[in-house]
Amino acid sequence: MDLIKTIEETQKRPGAQDFNVGDTVKVFFKIVEGKTERIQVYEGIVLCKKNAGARQTFTVRKISYGVGVERVFPYNSPRIQKVEVVRPGKVRRAKLYYLRDKIGKDAKVKTLVGAKVNAALEARNAAAAAAAEAKAAAENAQN
Repeated sequence: MDLIKTIEETQKRPGAQDFNVGDTVKVFFKIVEGKTERIQVYEGIVLCKKNAGARQTFTVRKISYGVGVERVFPYNSPRIQKVEVVRPGKVRRAKLYYLRDKIGKDAKVKTLVGAKVNAALEARNAAAAAAAEAKAAAENAQN
């Protein structure tokens, strides 16, 4: 049992940003197309977080051209450059699957407001940007 935990600890992504269910986030995800790589930004509401440790995933839902699109991201994936919190959400549930049935304004989540919330949000995003820069510098040093 301890062997599995030690292996999972080595697979965790350093500098992984903390965010909550209900937050509106921008996920900067690296897409590999042949020999070229690009960063794709996926913005939406975090519906749920599942599992723990190295196997943790989170689901992001957005509305694209009137159609709801959900995408599951591995929390510790090396392809995730950074996760930027755009707007912190105020929710009372761990899983927001009920948003799938809502349309328009009804599908919105209330926003947390206040000076402490804004300061924490800025600190989180600054830490995510610094971790992304360090990761990019490390990749450039390898190449």
